[in-house]
Amino acid sequence: MSSFPGSPKLLKGGIVLIDPATAQVQRIIALQYNPESLSRTLQVQGAGEGGDRSEALRLKGPAVETIKLEAEIDATDEMEAGDRTAGEAGIAPQLAALETLLYPSTGQLTTNHMLSSLGTLEILPMETALPLFVFGQNRVIPVRVTEFSVTEEAFDPNLNPIRAKVSLGMRVLSIDDVGFTHKAGSLFMSYLQQKEGLGAKVGVGRRVLSVDDVGFTHKAGSLFMSYLQQKEGLRAKAQGGTLGALGLTGIP
Repeated sequence: MSSFPGSPKLLKGGIVLIDPATAQVQRIIALQYNPESLSRTLQVQGAGEGGDRSEALRLKGPAVETIKLEAEIDATDEMEAGDRTAGEAGIAPQLAALETLLYPSTGQLTTNHMLSSLGTLEILPMETALPLFVFGQNRVIPVRVTEFSVTEEAFDPNLNPIRAKVSLGMRVLSIDDVGFTHKAGSLFMSYLQQKEGLGAKVGVGRRVLSVDDVGFTHKAGSLFMSYLQQKEGLRAKAQGGTLGALGLTGIP
């Protein structure tokens, strides 16, 4: 496909698998088409969820962030171009690349089975490669894939899927999950620092703290009281209405 001169290069989102110890890239999974939308949810880890006023501004750790997206995979163009892999297997290889993110390898399973057969008392859970969700140069995020579903929508004569819609759910790994020394921990800190840098460029909405949250003696409490008094002062300047304007002659 030809592009117009001077048109920006279209980047693709995807997942990069790296060795968590050496950071060596093991596999790159590029999405065929970027998703039309990306859903992110952040759940605050507040220390004052129980109503203790002294804990209203305290956080136990980073927010728990989840990411969800839907992506389409289609082998039509490749099949028309005579691509051998697409002709023989459709999009099964692309689906397998995503699905195996949720499995330990056959080698790991075999090793653990052999250790169990030899009577090994303690067998550690198998560690997989570290997935990094990449969505532009400013978002390289360590994640754990938590959800995966696929709807296969079309098939070739051999029943190989040739078009599908994939739904992917991921949880961002933070220092609460892996610590500071883990590669995912350092990548999370870089991701958080980028957020802080972007946040410094624009105002951020916040929830107003009242005396119910912090009490009267806290600085936030006295500021809230001033804020409320200003509201009351503005209310006193508002022109009052009449019952007649509301179509009433009295209160029944």
